[in-house]
Amino acid sequence: MTAELNLTRDPAHLRHGSNIGQPLTRTDGTLKVTGKARYAADNHPPGMVYAVIATSCIARGRVTALDVAAAKRHPGVIDVMTPAHKLELAEDPDAKGNPFAFRMELLQSDEVRYANQAIAVVIAETLEAATEGAALLSPRYQVEIARVGLDAGEAYAPPVVGIGNPAEVRHGDIDTGLAAASKRIDATYETPAQYHNAMEPHAIVAVWDGDRLFLDTPSQGMAMAQMRIGGLFGVPPGNIHINSPFLGGGFGSKGLVSGPQVLGIMAAKLVGRPVKLVLRRSQMYGPVGHRPQTRQRIRIGTGDDGLLTALDHEARVTTSSFDDFYEPAADASHTLYASPAIRTAHEAVRVDTGTPLFMRAPGEATGSIVLESAIDEAAFACGIDPLEFRLKNYAEVEPTTGKPFSSKALRQCYARAAERFGWAGRPLQPRQMRDENGFLVGWGMGTATFPALMFQGNARAVIRADGRGVMESGAHDMGQGAWTALTQISADALALDLEQISFLSGTSDLPDAGIAGGSAHTATVGAAIHNAGAAVIAKLAELATSDERSPLFGAGNAGVVARAGRLHRRDDDARSESYAEILARAGVAEVEASGTGAADPAAQSQYAMHAHGAVFAEVKVDPELGQIRATRLVGAFAAGRIINPLMVQSQLRGGMIWGLSFALHEEAVMDKRSGRILNANLAEYHVPVNADVRPMEVITVDEHDPHVNPLGIKGVGEIGITGSAGAVANAVFHATGIRVRNFPIKIEEVVMGLR
Repeated sequence: MTAELNLTRDPAHLRHGSNIGQPLTRTDGTLKVTGKARYAADNHPPGMVYAVIATSCIARGRVTALDVAAAKRHPGVIDVMTPAHKLELAEDPDAKGNPFAFRMELLQSDEVRYANQAIAVVIAETLEAATEGAALLSPRYQVEIARVGLDAGEAYAPPVVGIGNPAEVRHGDIDTGLAAASKRIDATYETPAQYHNAMEPHAIVAVWDGDRLFLDTPSQGMAMAQMRIGGLFGVPPGNIHINSPFLGGGFGSKGLVSGPQVLGIMAAKLVGRPVKLVLRRSQMYGPVGHRPQTRQRIRIGTGDDGLLTALDHEARVTTSSFDDFYEPAADASHTLYASPAIRTAHEAVRVDTGTPLFMRAPGEATGSIVLESAIDEAAFACGIDPLEFRLKNYAEVEPTTGKPFSSKALRQCYARAAERFGWAGRPLQPRQMRDENGFLVGWGMGTATFPALMFQGNARAVIRADGRGVMESGAHDMGQGAWTALTQISADALALDLEQISFLSGTSDLPDAGIAGGSAHTATVGAAIHNAGAAVIAKLAELATSDERSPLFGAGNAGVVARAGRLHRRDDDARSESYAEILARAGVAEVEASGTGAADPAAQSQYAMHAHGAVFAEVKVDPELGQIRATRLVGAFAAGRIINPLMVQSQLRGGMIWGLSFALHEEAVMDKRSGRILNANLAEYHVPVNADVRPMEVITVDEHDPHVNPLGIKGVGEIGITGSAGAVANAVFHATGIRVRNFPIKIEEVVMGLR
């Protein structure tokens, strides 16, 4: 039975709030602003006690003594979990069963691998007692010299970067391309370590009931967490129920279950009571992933015509001493600019930190700021406007694979953003513009790109006897508006008004929605919802068209169209019947069906899939003090079909703010003697505040890409970083004539260059 869904109707003809494309406010907005949204740490089951982690103050060595007796004597302390007194696990936490099984520190030995590592857990009746008990442990150490920084050890070639990407990619002959160039750029840039600082720290409330486990914890991937926890504790994953309706930010750090979360589960098992464990802000600088340091050398050759002859991008990245995650920083140069010769390569150095992991735009953020700065430098060397230079060199097909992608959309992004920004009036030479106060003014730009990914996710659709619909998927909303956008897709998938459906998500007993990461969640779960809706409408149509009493009887060959809670004959729109009427006549309480969303291997083998954008930035620099202000940003982005313009604008603006932060603010400062992070707090770890974020405009460019997925959706969560960081850095050069190659750009470097 063919059932057609109305996924191509012009949203302008729809009542507000009923379909894809509408700028709905957040479904969960009222709950959040009234304080009724319940996050993990807001849960207090009966009999709950508190666990607090004691962390190491050294980066390498061993714990030789803990004053456990003193901690246990403290009023309210119930127990102290240490390597000598802990719950035995069913699986070695250092085992690597799959590419997402990263090692975690679960008190299996007295070895210290990095500063802020858990060395004990104190469980007490109150949070205060647990905190004071942890302070009484007074650890003593056998200290070894910490390995810190990009030159801490011998570099080596990693087997892969990211998740399974080759460490080196070659296309054409780099040496020949550089030799043929009339202009050459050879520059080395460094980016710092950056640490996750989501508003909600990692937290868990764990309750054991026999071999069943109930968890309230923020998760970007509940099914993966079930598998990992089930293996560690020797229980079936289905026995683990995870409740995660709200996340106060994730940025990748909550994609995989972390050591502190597992320690909370261990503590609950050890004392036989529900346990809550919440990380302090400073404790997030270590065990929950971060963006690693990089040193990137980039060589660019251009001909007399301003076209690239070679692009060589090498990245040295740090990883932990005990695990293997390698930031794919150089991969940013694979997909954007056309050159007859492209090479990207990586090497790694082991240091004494927690393992770096996925952090918003992993690889793209660290690599694109370098690529965009170097492209800007090449344009200046050729005497060509940076926008014109990019237009001359942007790729019509993915350079290293030859696969076509939507390059037309990128050209539109350049044009729309440049016009809105007023780029045409920009002088080519730096230090040519000042404002009325004598501040140096600079304009810069950067190209934004991010892969249009899809993972695998599932959904279940139900149409009930009253004609209402239910859509279920264990999706994750980190604050990006997924709950709202997926509800809108559900309304279209069931051909019902928004008020007639319920969208259920955020718990692990619902269909596995996959992982919310890689800017792929809306596309993945949206496709699953679309397919589940089509399947359940098909079942409903089968009931009607096979029933002689129905006005749709015999429409099997012609097919039916689902619209506004009714099925209409495709060949005779006047003959229709409501969902409720169909189910009532059939004597059926409800019909349900499932759907899966996943990437199409055939399409992926033929097409390169990316979202694109262009960001233009203005900065003002005090010529005496070197203080930098980003005073204006304009970004235009082509990201496929826009489900909710309001949510998309918010996500793109958030990415642009992070790009600004990358260029001017964000840096974890490491004490090279001790290996400790000196600014593990939000007072000294600088991120932009409201006063730093001046006018910022987001433009969305219409794009129809039929190859990425059935709904044409591309992600928007990460792309905003990739153009904005480079745009700000290039604007600083244009204002000052100083090309700063260590990020974030610091006042002292600008001041010294201006003198």
